[in-house]
Amino acid sequence: MTATPLTDRKNAAISRGVGMTTQIYADRAENAEIWDKEGNRYIDFAAGIAVVNTGHRHPRVIEAVKNQLDRFTHTCHQVVPYENYVELAERLNAITPGNFAKKTIFVTTGAEAVENAVKIARAATGRQAVIAFSGGFHGRTFMGMALTGKVVPYKVGFGAMPADVFHAPFPVEMHGTTVEQSLGVLKKLFAADVDPNRVAAIIIEPVQGEGGFYPVPVAFMKALREICDQHGILLIADEVQTGFARTGKLFAMEHYGVVADITTMAKGLGGGFPIAAVTGRAEIMDAPGPGGLGGTYAGSPIGVAAAHAVLDVIKDEDLCNRAENLGARLKQRLASLQDKVPEIVDIRGPGFMNAVEFNDVSTKLPSADFANKVRLKALEKGLILLTCGVHGNVIRFLAPITIQDEVFAEALDILEAAMVEARAA
Repeated sequence: MTATPLTDRKNAAISRGVGMTTQIYADRAENAEIWDKEGNRYIDFAAGIAVVNTGHRHPRVIEAVKNQLDRFTHTCHQVVPYENYVELAERLNAITPGNFAKKTIFVTTGAEAVENAVKIARAATGRQAVIAFSGGFHGRTFMGMALTGKVVPYKVGFGAMPADVFHAPFPVEMHGTTVEQSLGVLKKLFAADVDPNRVAAIIIEPVQGEGGFYPVPVAFMKALREICDQHGILLIADEVQTGFARTGKLFAMEHYGVVADITTMAKGLGGGFPIAAVTGRAEIMDAPGPGGLGGTYAGSPIGVAAAHAVLDVIKDEDLCNRAENLGARLKQRLASLQDKVPEIVDIRGPGFMNAVEFNDVSTKLPSADFANKVRLKALEKGLILLTCGVHGNVIRFLAPITIQDEVFAEALDILEAAMVEARAA
């Protein structure tokens, strides 16, 4: 499990700023299972942080990539374009929420998608300011850091952030912030700090990822849409982690009855191959001039081929419904443990984007220590879990939606044992 020689080499060769959740060094992977360099098998409830929603090495994704490799690997779409880029843009324009004409650009990472969404919003509105939310995560580039609502580890030590970025509290009632309070702070922000007529965009994750898997309350999302409409502000939905069947819908915004003007996406779109996208209202997306958007590797032919296969798999294997089924089973199992594990204070999440939150039984305060004990106990038993949340007291579940039923059942047994043992410890 520890792969000590490799760990020593890693420590000598790689910046310590690249954090590692485990000391597992992958040798091979298939669907929801990973085998390390020492031959140990693990069930993967991280999915590369919501990337392989369709499983590690889905046969159709691998076939599509191999076929593309036999044709060409890189021309730079801005120099010699290719049809599958155009076709994927057409598909995303059709399936992204919103009954209006849309256009799309491709980049490589979620952070790039967010950066470009802000660029596009500023170009379209002629305004500069952007509003984000506490606990939100939008990437590790400078604009991504500025938008992110958590200092450690993402902002600490990196100096001044870009100007004209403001934050409002994300409504999490269990932590003392209601929808009404969040909206009240937003109103005060407009009165005291930034003229709403200077705000280009409000960006929000429909379900916070790093922040703790808190879904946006429906009333809050609808209120944001009304505020944006009232002041001519663009609403950006950051669907980098929520997209592509994870929440039981192709996009999480489908749960809300309102639509964003711009949507960012990445992670699950490529099924393990780097690709990201920004899709939005056609007139907004056309605001930047030619050459203002793009990148050398933006819309790699390999990533585009993988994305086509991912969209086919989601549809043909009905992964949105499967996400609902798996999530319901997971949440039911967690609920059955609440008497044995009184540290559990909340079980939440749409579809198969689920989380369990822990508090200390005596102090009633968030317990990162207990969450980490559960994670480590599970890892000892062969189950990879991730923690998250502003307080680090949340375990998030991101298994591939294609996980086999028998492997899923095995993982739930390991999870229960890990939680019970952590409680006993």
